[in-house]
Amino acid sequence: MKPFYTYKVHKKLDTASVFIALAVSFFVISCKSNDPEEIKAITEMQDAPSLQVENLETIMLDSGRVKHRLITPMLIRYSNTEEPYDDFPQGLHFLSYNKNGEIIAQIKCNNARHYSKKKLWELNNNVEAINEKGEILNTEQLFWDMKEKLIYSDKHVKITTKTDVINGVGFESKEDLSNYTIKNIIAIAEIEE
Repeated sequence: MKPFYTYKVHKKLDTASVFIALAVSFFVISCKSNDPEEIKAITEMQDAPSLQVENLETIMLDSGRVKHRLITPMLIRYSNTEEPYDDFPQGLHFLSYNKNGEIIAQIKCNNARHYSKKKLWELNNNVEAINEKGEILNTEQLFWDMKEKLIYSDKHVKITTKTDVINGVGFESKEDLSNYTIKNIIAIAEIEE
């Protein structure tokens, strides 16, 4: 009987040895250095868009009423990046409405990005914004901080009112384009009727 017992103990040691050997093998295999091709593939996956939509028109409601409307030829979403964003490579048209359904402000541009975590819009190239009074802001770059409810630019701006055309560098206002400030006024020209 004693040899049978020894054989059984021996078999347990062999099974344990096999498991240890397999574990060490998997550990050694998994610890190989990263292949540059694998790293490149992972990086490219992170840079790839997670969503692409053409001819998008979306409406944002507040208590059943249309508050905002966004129209764009193309939206490309990058949600796998460190700083997720929506890209509008062909521009957008954003409209804001009052409680009566009337347009109170609108912005158009040829290119835009929306950084979702920061709640920040970056509008570029041929930016035009119109407020409720009909005043028109033109610039090449405009930022809209939705958290602070602020619109600003450090670029050249032109504001056209019913009576004046104001040119300057640097701009800041509330998000509805009211109470604006031009930091460095270059010229003011009166509009003749």
